[in-house]
Amino acid sequence: MAEAARVSPLDEANLALLDAVHPADWVNPEPRAVYDLVVVGGGTAGLVSAVGAAGLGARVALVERHLLGGDCLNVGCVPSKALIRSARAAADARRAPRLGVNVGAVEPDFGAIMRRMRERRAGISPNDSAQRVQAAGVDLFFGDATFTNARTIEVAGSALRFNRAVVATGGRPTAPPVPGLADVDYLTNETLFSLTELPPRLLVIGGGPIGCELAQAFAHFGSAVTIFDQAPHLLPREDPDAAAVVQRRLMADGVRLELGVTLVEAVGDHGEICVRFERPNGADIAEARGDRLLVAAGRAPNVEGLGLDAAGVSSSKRGVTVNDRLQTSNRRIYAVGDVSSPFQFTHAADAMARAAIQNALFYGRRRASALVIPWCTYTDPEVAHVGLYEQEARQRGHDVQTITVELADVDRAVIDDETDGFVRVHHERGRLLGCTIVASHAGELIGEATFALTHRHTLSDLSSTIHPYPTQAEAFRKAGDQYRRSLLTARVRGFMERYFRWTR
Repeated sequence: MAEAARVSPLDEANLALLDAVHPADWVNPEPRAVYDLVVVGGGTAGLVSAVGAAGLGARVALVERHLLGGDCLNVGCVPSKALIRSARAAADARRAPRLGVNVGAVEPDFGAIMRRMRERRAGISPNDSAQRVQAAGVDLFFGDATFTNARTIEVAGSALRFNRAVVATGGRPTAPPVPGLADVDYLTNETLFSLTELPPRLLVIGGGPIGCELAQAFAHFGSAVTIFDQAPHLLPREDPDAAAVVQRRLMADGVRLELGVTLVEAVGDHGEICVRFERPNGADIAEARGDRLLVAAGRAPNVEGLGLDAAGVSSSKRGVTVNDRLQTSNRRIYAVGDVSSPFQFTHAADAMARAAIQNALFYGRRRASALVIPWCTYTDPEVAHVGLYEQEARQRGHDVQTITVELADVDRAVIDDETDGFVRVHHERGRLLGCTIVASHAGELIGEATFALTHRHTLSDLSSTIHPYPTQAEAFRKAGDQYRRSLLTARVRGFMERYFRWTR
């Protein structure tokens, strides 16, 4: 089976995964005369589009060339968070003496960690399986899809004619133009999860979310890790104070940081990899050596070979071009997920697919710009954000005020020894504009701010919401309380003092 080459090792868990997301004995169905919707790509966006439309009664076909579930299930969210959970367990054990618990030597078993990851991935795979797609009433085709005209897609010798179509082909990792890198056997997120042995020394190109998450995890497993990035600090797109917390933690975890550098060369040298680089001070060329190299420094949309020109669909190096209703230059064809969106997250792909179904099948007018999309980087601590950053809000003409609640002022964080972080809200006269959280479980906490932004709630609403004590979510109530206290001006206080004197 050709797809088996994409998944290794072929143990019981990975065989179960393959059986779910690309069965070896699958036979493509006979195509219908015409489909209400044909979806190209079986990742999150494609599955939500296809299964959702079929559930509404539409005649739907789904085309996937490799593995159902896309990056998220197979080489992204699911396997990476499984590794991060094991890494956090190792880190917690090492920090346990601070809590009065002595656990002895911490010895991560990398083989067992990777086996557990494969088992959890296989356990989740039925949600994205061929059986589930078929049971939902979707005609599933495996093969390469190509538009042959504005209303027809060809796959494995079959022609699928459609009234509407959705392109959801996702993206793939790319490598920076470093001399010699193409000749080095480097890892990406597509190959990292096939490792069976822990690299004693891991080099990582890229200080963004993927690079930071995996660098920290491998450091917790026992690898000596070095991160390279041309930016002067990690997570350059995040709030600088939030990025600084993560940077301090990675350094404390033993990760070597080479930031603001220019990569000069990457070479394989007698079984090891050498990366040569120039630091920003212009000193002599330095180098770092490792056993494996992970490249986590960019992605590209999957638009090649789709025959977009034949369908009249415009695209660029950023992906398929869409309007605010997720419609391409061919009014019958929509595009969602990583192939067309700057928000390359599973939950964003899900939300956009739901909007596209309404727009494509029911003449809806759902706008992508109206979606409130949070995101989270799953380092320890996590960094989560939703809405506008302060500078963005000012550029849009908002009269921005910022309230920051340090976790050192939140009782539960003090109890848990997790005080290096904060909840920061940007608001305009109490109405939320954006929120950044740095905390152990920031991804869980950001939902409250996302709800408030989505439904236009205010800091006063958060203040009046009863939060259980003690929890780190209490930081939202504290932020609301700070805002309400700011309304107590000297004039208002003077009025209140006169009132109380009158009522005594």
